[in-house]
Amino acid sequence: MPANRRFTLAARPVGMPKPSDFRIEEQPIREPGDGEIHVKNRYVSLDPAMRGWMTDMKSYVPPVVIGDVMRAFALGEVVASRDPAFAAGDLAAGLFGVQEHATVPAKHATKLLPLAPLPKLMSVLGPPGLTAYFGLLDIGKPQPGETVVVSAAAGAVGSVVVQIAKIKECRVVGIAGGPDKCAYIRELGCDAAIDYKAGDVAAQLREHCPKGVDIYFDNVGGEILDAVLARLALRARIVICGAISQYNATAPVKGPSNLISLLVNRATMTGMVVLDYAPRFPQGVMELAGWFAAGKLTSKEHIVRGLDAFPTALPMLFTGENFGKLLLEL
Repeated sequence: MPANRRFTLAARPVGMPKPSDFRIEEQPIREPGDGEIHVKNRYVSLDPAMRGWMTDMKSYVPPVVIGDVMRAFALGEVVASRDPAFAAGDLAAGLFGVQEHATVPAKHATKLLPLAPLPKLMSVLGPPGLTAYFGLLDIGKPQPGETVVVSAAAGAVGSVVVQIAKIKECRVVGIAGGPDKCAYIRELGCDAAIDYKAGDVAAQLREHCPKGVDIYFDNVGGEILDAVLARLALRARIVICGAISQYNATAPVKGPSNLISLLVNRATMTGMVVLDYAPRFPQGVMELAGWFAAGKLTSKEHIVRGLDAFPTALPMLFTGENFGKLLLEL
């Protein structure tokens, strides 16, 4: 059998991850034991959450151990199975890591149906789509006519939030960086687009949300979260999905200064991690797939080819260089 090439974590990054924080290794492919499957990865998902997994601090999952394969969602084909739930040729997805092959317990993998091209199964019909689906619908609870603001609206999660909010007949204001991304989110259905690189976000929120913000889906934290807190409507709901503006900070992070707005407006701010919804993933995928098949959902993927590109591709998430869901194609 061919050797397995993989990236391991060599050092905990300080600031932006750099190539020397990772090491590429080769090792023999392990045959599956009872209850295990061997998967040949086709696509590896690059996500902002990976930056937190490299940090030795309390989180919703333990940090990646120095010397271990870098944790990542991946999708591939089952090569061999010693579990009745999978057969050779099945599509499987899970936390398989940044590597070409993975031998894992079958209970830690999800069998996928070929509902769409493989990149779509990792974006709009995968973890980003499910994050948008459960975060907006379960926590945001959108009602027709409400105003929904989405940060990082051109990103893998934000772009799906925009479209689901429109399906639910909401008015949507998207925040993105640059004219191209703002044009894209208007194509997705945003009633207004705010370019955070081009001007005063607080002033633009006052213009586009004159009656306040009913739901804020937050992917960035920082100053934009502060600006939205100042525009909350009565009984607003804030979904805390991410805080990408803070992930590479080397100094203490300043918290939002407008928290009193939650009290004044009797609003809520709730964190969400998509893994909490794993038992309901089939429900989410089927509804997302129905909207996708009906032409109500679309997505953009930014595909980088080759495992060797991993250390230079990952920082694109934090510089805004990627446009759409960032994937490694192996």
